[in-house]
Amino acid sequence: MRRLIGPAAGILLLLATDGCYSLQPLPPETKIEVGSVFAFDITDAGRVALGGVMGPEIAQIEGRVAGVANEEFDIAVTRVGLLRGGEQVWKGERIHVMSEYVSRRYQRQFSKGRTVVASTVGAAVVVYLVTRSILGAGTGDLGKTPSDTAHSQRRPARP
Repeated sequence: MRRLIGPAAGILLLLATDGCYSLQPLPPETKIEVGSVFAFDITDAGRVALGGVMGPEIAQIEGRVAGVANEEFDIAVTRVGLLRGGEQVWKGERIHVMSEYVSRRYQRQFSKGRTVVASTVGAAVVVYLVTRSILGAGTGDLGKTPSDTAHSQRRPARP
């Protein structure tokens, strides 16, 4: 059981510190803050303009805003949402997006409700695993150890 306490505490800590985030829509006049994570819905004109760099089916770009100048956003992209529902994960590649290519803006915000639910479910799973000993910690060998010789019976040969 002691072997499970460390991993269980790690899982709970991860759930509590990482939390759950959601994208919340922003009014068009909201100022975009450098360093924050935003998502931008892309217009048809934006798909045409960015298609050579990002692909023709981009619907949404998510990433950390690295700079804003002259109505142009410099974004370190972390995710691209596609028109038909797929996603592409990016690793911070920088893309310049003109504000006229953006139809809607979203900001990534911490969600207390989701975090409470995720932490509660995580804690319940950890408690279940610890109490059921299904991770191999077990309670040890409760039976007696068999000897190293086999039990055999000798029968006399019949004439």
